[in-house]
Amino acid sequence: MKQSITLGKVTKFMGLGFFSTLKDLFTGKLEKEDFKSFLRKAVVPLVSILLFIGLWHMGAKTLYNIEADFKIEKAFNDQGPEAAEALRACIASGASSCQPNTLPSPSQVWDSYKSLLRDHNIISADKAAFIEKTAALNEKRIAEGKDAITYTGRPSFVDQIFRSLKTVFAGFLLALLIAVPLGVFIGLSPTLKSAFNWFIQIFKPVSPVVWYLLVFMIVKTLLIDSNEDSSFTISFISVGLCSMWATLVNTAMGVSSVDKDFINVAKVLKLGAFQKIFKVVLPSSLPLIFTGLKITLSVAWMVLIAIELLAQSPGLGLFVWEEFQNGANDSNAKIIVAMFVIGIIGFLLDRLMLTIQNAVSFDKSDAI
Repeated sequence: MKQSITLGKVTKFMGLGFFSTLKDLFTGKLEKEDFKSFLRKAVVPLVSILLFIGLWHMGAKTLYNIEADFKIEKAFNDQGPEAAEALRACIASGASSCQPNTLPSPSQVWDSYKSLLRDHNIISADKAAFIEKTAALNEKRIAEGKDAITYTGRPSFVDQIFRSLKTVFAGFLLALLIAVPLGVFIGLSPTLKSAFNWFIQIFKPVSPVVWYLLVFMIVKTLLIDSNEDSSFTISFISVGLCSMWATLVNTAMGVSSVDKDFINVAKVLKLGAFQKIFKVVLPSSLPLIFTGLKITLSVAWMVLIAIELLAQSPGLGLFVWEEFQNGANDSNAKIIVAMFVIGIIGFLLDRLMLTIQNAVSFDKSDAI
């Protein structure tokens, strides 16, 4: 009976249950406990979002007025009252040539977001038209053994998002392929643990900038005669090397802490080395391994921005740097748009890893 009541409270906030909760709220039939839960799950987050936007708007307006007053006072001191009044009138008119360049308001950020989407649609249309125009010529060139003519126009903001995602997943895959096997061997062998401990402790705290420089030295030499995009290669290798350490350490800890009874059962069953790893060690270590992978993916997404900036790889990192260097009136707003996009994607990547972890994990009691 108690379980069915609890289940009813849970389902009340899912799907159509949410609308029934609103109906009970307005008809006065909602219980006190359910009302508190409704406030905590629906109303409080909405109020906090509105409060954040309100504080942001007031802060942006305050900074705008401070910089505007400073510019007017400076014009008064340097050029006289007429220049100061002309600047005041220019600022009041909203002309882009004289507006203070400071923290943008929420409405300015929203306008920049829509502007970036419009820009993406224009670039996508130009790219589609180019592909259509060069389709016949490219077929002829390919038949002759020549390289196809590719579109070399500037990427849109959406294109740069996908480029960053491609880079971070490539770096994450590299980190997984290096860290998990190495962590398994280190966890199984105390000798290897002693041999690699100094290596991990020294290189784990190294800055992304230093990893980028090291990878750049190696890759630029290996690809010296190649026409491949070296910026992507340098970026994803640097991301992988920066972010793999959490997975390496957690995998080694998970493997070394496997229940000895499981290992003894594997010996009794005379399982081979690979069978023992894949049927006993890895399943028992999955919780810690996935904790390391979650941290690795988060770190990879964070260091990606700095590495793309250094490698001049056309992703979100380069977009933020170019807008900062541009210094246009809408550049600050576009940087804030990128900040929100980076944060939202980071949150979604974390949820993705949690979903995968829940899908592949199991209760040890089920295996007994």
